[in-house]
Amino acid sequence: MRHTVRLHGVVIGYSELEHVDPALRRAWGEFRPGLGYDLVQPVFRLFSQAVARGGAARDAELLERYHNARDALGLDLQDADGRAVRTSAIHIADYTAEQAKTPLELDVLIHDERYWTRRLSNGATTT
Repeated sequence: MRHTVRLHGVVIGYSELEHVDPALRRAWGEFRPGLGYDLVQPVFRLFSQAVARGGAARDAELLERYHNARDALGLDLQDADGRAVRTSAIHIADYTAEQAKTPLELDVLIHDERYWTRRLSNGATTT
């Protein structure tokens, strides 16, 4: 199911969110940037500079700057039917500067019960 990330109506990109962990209310998957990704990429690059891929934080101050900047963006998530999905965090892992062939990944915390009811009734498998 295709999901769209938007910034004030501008499409940032898409993901199938092919992996889910309903217990944690988390969904993630490969992220395909849209035309508007350039508007937010510097924010997500802050995270990549602060935290090694799959590792611990290297720079706590930079990580705090990332969290503040990400939260200020006000990104929105929509499902394949264009319905808004309530999220508590939207993160894009962008390590393309460190490893050019590394795909971007969208990671979302979703506390929208209606979303999980629809998603699980459609046969989503947990990862």
